[in-house]
Amino acid sequence: MSRIARLAAALATLALAACTAVSPGDERAVATHFESLRDRPPELVMFLRRMPKGGDLHNHLSGAIYAESLIRWAAEDGLCLIVVSNTFVPPPCDPGAGKPPVAEHARSSSAYNALIDALSTRNYTQGSRSGHDQFFATFGRFGAATEKRAGDMLAEVATRAAGQNIAYLELMLSPRTWEARPLGARIGWDGNAADTLAKLREAGLADSVPRASQDIDAAEARLRAVLGCGATPQPPACAVTIRYIAQISRTLPAAEVFAQTALAFELVRREKRIVGLNFVQPEDDRTALADYSAQMRMIRDLSALMPEVPVSLHAGELWLGLVPPEALRFHIREAVEVAGARRIGHGVAIAFEDGAEQLLAEMARRNVLVEINLTSNDVILDVRGAQHPLPLYQRHGVPVALSTDDEGVSRIDLSNEYRRAVETYRLSYGEIKAMVRNSLTYSFLTGESLWRDPREARPIAACAGDPPGTVAPSAPCAAFLAASEKAALQWRLETDFAAFERSVVAAPRR
Repeated sequence: MSRIARLAAALATLALAACTAVSPGDERAVATHFESLRDRPPELVMFLRRMPKGGDLHNHLSGAIYAESLIRWAAEDGLCLIVVSNTFVPPPCDPGAGKPPVAEHARSSSAYNALIDALSTRNYTQGSRSGHDQFFATFGRFGAATEKRAGDMLAEVATRAAGQNIAYLELMLSPRTWEARPLGARIGWDGNAADTLAKLREAGLADSVPRASQDIDAAEARLRAVLGCGATPQPPACAVTIRYIAQISRTLPAAEVFAQTALAFELVRREKRIVGLNFVQPEDDRTALADYSAQMRMIRDLSALMPEVPVSLHAGELWLGLVPPEALRFHIREAVEVAGARRIGHGVAIAFEDGAEQLLAEMARRNVLVEINLTSNDVILDVRGAQHPLPLYQRHGVPVALSTDDEGVSRIDLSNEYRRAVETYRLSYGEIKAMVRNSLTYSFLTGESLWRDPREARPIAACAGDPPGTVAPSAPCAAFLAASEKAALQWRLETDFAAFERSVVAAPRR
């Protein structure tokens, strides 16, 4: 059986359950029911957890892990704890010097709970430090617990995603990008991207690519082993599609930032599971602020040499008072217009940008998606409610999708972000369904989109006669879906939505 025939059969099976009693009236009925849940928060939570959610496009793998797992792994791996700073470190341990084994220290319930607070933003308001400082401090504290646990981390995140009907994850991680730092320091950076890239390649930059692929192979093998993906039936988490975003540390010297960025471009070109790149670490950091424009030009120049590489950038994760007003005026614009970012992470400071109205119009025209992280913006920037620009982006036609950022550190999940958005901004069912669709439409999955226009749920010509989610695809549509990872997952989402809406309509009302 050909690949197209196999895909057509699989999609026909998915569509079979949705093709009975499905009509536009189902969506209208669900929207009406959804409105009735606004004053019943527990039932709203139940609804949103069951609702298909497409993908989470802004998710840092290390920050997605809950402190309870980190403590357990640290204990199992024999790590020690520097008590005064609540930091995991490798052995040898020395209890007398304030460095006991984690397993020993965490036996006390009070110590265990204090560790959870130190490794997350739980109860941070009870302390003297800001949410911003507490958030970013956690990574240095728990880092040692994650070094040998990539597969376990994937298993935790995939399990949590499957439990909320999330089908796709783009996870930010550092696939050997740290190996480029010494190369960059040795080669240097003079502002000439083509020449520096050539020197880095000659020095062995691409040698990191196969090692990164081996790391992913090992992590995914561990994922399958932890989840038991060979079982029949296999756990739902095994069906979650996972891709990776290569992250670059923006707070390092320019030569090291360029080398990491160059390696990230090579990784995306050569390793199909790494689908894009992003700059991470605090945007308000001293070096990140000073070098911001130069870093955007680095991406621009590398994109000119390797134009097939998708870019998403943390930009505008800033607020007045955190940085001087001058730093708020250009970050999103340069990410879009100079670096050519297809997606913007956070984008909170959009209102402070010079020519904000024009920039919003340009983002809408270019279909630059904004990855909205409501809880993260609240904790880190103290921006919430009417201050947040989510409604501003919507009014200007800029596509948006909800994401978690660091769900473990923030003690949330994606369902919570939908609940928060609905309750804060009174979003309709149609609006949140559009956000869900956006999470796949603007993903960096390979292949063309199912939709002819990202803003309208109208299929491309090959599938125009096959309303997604209601019928099995015709031969031309099946051939199109077989050639596009993105479209195939979008089709699956529509099938899931049809089944979900039919179940909501059929459910008895209390």
